[in-house]
Amino acid sequence: MNLRAKVKLDGEQVLEDTISVGSSLVERSLPLLRRGDAPDTPHLADWPGPALWNPEHPNLYDLRLELLDQGGEVLDRVESYFGMRKIETKDGKVFLNDRPLYQRLVLDQGYFPEGILTAATDEDLHRDIELAKEMGFDGARKHQKVEDPRWLFWADTLGFFVWGEMANAYQYGPGYVRRMTAEWQEAVMRDYNHPSIIFWVPMNESWGVPHLASDRSQIEHLLALYHLTRSLDPTRPVVSNDGWEHAITDLCTIHDYRDAEALAKSYSTPESSVAAEPANKPVYVPGYAYRGEPILLTEFGGIAFAGDERGWGYSTVADTEEFLERYSSLVEALLRSSTVQGFCYMQLTDVEQEINGLLTYDRNPKVDPARVREINDGR
Repeated sequence: MNLRAKVKLDGEQVLEDTISVGSSLVERSLPLLRRGDAPDTPHLADWPGPALWNPEHPNLYDLRLELLDQGGEVLDRVESYFGMRKIETKDGKVFLNDRPLYQRLVLDQGYFPEGILTAATDEDLHRDIELAKEMGFDGARKHQKVEDPRWLFWADTLGFFVWGEMANAYQYGPGYVRRMTAEWQEAVMRDYNHPSIIFWVPMNESWGVPHLASDRSQIEHLLALYHLTRSLDPTRPVVSNDGWEHAITDLCTIHDYRDAEALAKSYSTPESSVAAEPANKPVYVPGYAYRGEPILLTEFGGIAFAGDERGWGYSTVADTEEFLERYSSLVEALLRSSTVQGFCYMQLTDVEQEINGLLTYDRNPKVDPARVREINDGR
């Protein structure tokens, strides 16, 4: 039997090739043609390279694979898509497609009023990304949740960065380790091909490993998750333990809910950044130290409006104008830092008892999205 591959970009065919397949795995590298090239004349010397994926231009190739019998009749077909981009860390910065990337992220826990962790409709998933982009965020930490693949589809399609994170336990033990590592491998392999996912985050705030300072087995677990993830996917950086108590990590990510003055002071240099202990936790566990990784503030803010007795926030404001003033001061402190390479605001929506979202639980903006965008853009 034969396998025929057809690839299109914006409706224009850029590849068609047929290969013979048997019972063994076949790996084949195929060049994508430049627009205007005939299918039988690839002109590789003039080939400018693929149309790369990024939030401004989320280029996606349409793929059709057809299984053919010896007579050329189609026995089965599958259609999908793919995108191509390069993400890496070096020299204290993050690079997307070889260009420095400053990330403006929002924390998204993926809760919905009608279904808790399950969206009622596909439009609900689409809308969350649109609302985040409307406020000037270019991506999300999908916090403590391996999200529905349809949300990842919309992130690919709309151009939205994703930090893929595992849901963590609270108690360490052999049973937890077995389940955690098995489920995390399934999550990584399921979502590996989404171009929107740029980082993996197997652990958050030492959840499940609360005694890293005194229990060597918990440190080994942290190291094992890092190396396991890198072995499954060497193309994406891995965050060791988002928030604090990193071991070996590709990014230094810190959670800090203090005011703008404290942020400006703590994140003025790499040395002062890694010396900060905003939650009375060291940024690195004993025996490990900062090695020049990009520094990002991946939780801050968490501002709630006063007068709502249903829940809590990390700080409170009286009204919209006070919120915008405080939010602006926090973001400006980070944008002025030559050390910080990106931020993640806590959070996109209210979630049950947490009322510190930019949107209410039913997705109504608490403040004008355009004004949030202006602040995020540094205007």
